[in-house]
Amino acid sequence: MDRKEAPVTERVVLAYSGGLDTSVAIGWIAEETGAEVIAVAVDVGQGGEDLDVIRKRALACGAVEAEVADAKDEFAEEYCLPAIKANALYMDRYPLVSALSRPAIVKHLVAAARKHGAGTVAHGCTGKGNDQVRFEAGISSLAPDLTCIAPVRDYAMSRDKAIAFCEAKGLPIATTKKSPYSIDQNVFGRAVETGFLEDIWNAPIEDVYEYTADPATPREADEVIITFDKGVPVAIDGEPVTVLQAIQRLNERAGAQGVGRIDMVEDRLVGIKSREVYEAPGAIALITAHQELEAVTVERELARYKRQVEQRWGELVYDGLWFSPLKRALDGFIAEANEQVSGEIRMTLHGGRAVVTGRKSQESLYDFNLATYDSGDTFDQSLSKGFIEIFGMSSKIAAKRDLQQ
Repeated sequence: MDRKEAPVTERVVLAYSGGLDTSVAIGWIAEETGAEVIAVAVDVGQGGEDLDVIRKRALACGAVEAEVADAKDEFAEEYCLPAIKANALYMDRYPLVSALSRPAIVKHLVAAARKHGAGTVAHGCTGKGNDQVRFEAGISSLAPDLTCIAPVRDYAMSRDKAIAFCEAKGLPIATTKKSPYSIDQNVFGRAVETGFLEDIWNAPIEDVYEYTADPATPREADEVIITFDKGVPVAIDGEPVTVLQAIQRLNERAGAQGVGRIDMVEDRLVGIKSREVYEAPGAIALITAHQELEAVTVERELARYKRQVEQRWGELVYDGLWFSPLKRALDGFIAEANEQVSGEIRMTLHGGRAVVTGRKSQESLYDFNLATYDSGDTFDQSLSKGFIEIFGMSSKIAAKRDLQQ
């Protein structure tokens, strides 16, 4: 008589944070789907609890496997650095703090799904935000065969239900303390929303902030020199740094001066406007310095076109299309545009602002003798009259026609 094989139990990989919602989701998914859950926590510099503590909690909450990954350097070099090179600011203000971390996490989720033979990936996003798109579009781009579920969205797992489930199952999660805000953070910055901030007339209070000091508090200014090599920050005040170290050190120094506070109403991908408060001291300092070095080293027409590319690149990343063909093609353009972006930028950090005060580069296109109005000027001003005649000719001809009508 043939021996029957035991049925294969479906497995689900869950993006795990260690908090209430994703801890409850472990048991919730198991009950709703009958699947085994593998919890995956990825450290992108969000701080908080030790990764091993988070791993043990996932197992205590019912995960059959729990993986943790220290991805801080990977996140800085493969996700934050491209954003710096692109001067990426969604709606000209937001340095894509949360949007950059999602594809980094997605790569680890997909790798875990392959390793453990899972056919489904789960996340804790709601149906109103951008992150559900970032996770699911990213997963489908890397692994089109995987399916996605979102317990909070798909099974109406409200906070009240989550607390009740947690208490009924005796899960090792504190359920009494509830922050009035929804917070997401990583090494590139911090995002705060909900609570009283949903009334867009209400001003943020100091309790909202963690990465930045009050810029209105009197203090001595801080001067810093940032060195770039082909768009990569490689030294702070002459001391070599990794990309992660550059972000971390400027988080401390720019944050101490209140640099990087952003209060904005932004256009979400799902079609609604949302009030967000961000802190990104290191990101804003680095992007400001990088923009100024590009102004010195990048040829005019390339610089003009790059600004268009930067806007589209930021929109693609914000919308969750990190792995899309267009984003990948634009990466190539941005890398080429950064080939000569090498040199030093001196900045003063003070009163909530990062102000460039000096520029130096071996790749500089700034010619003192052409720019000066003093003696030694090598610019031939006699050429300008004819240049203007030719440059303005088409407009002049059209103006004559229009005046005759």
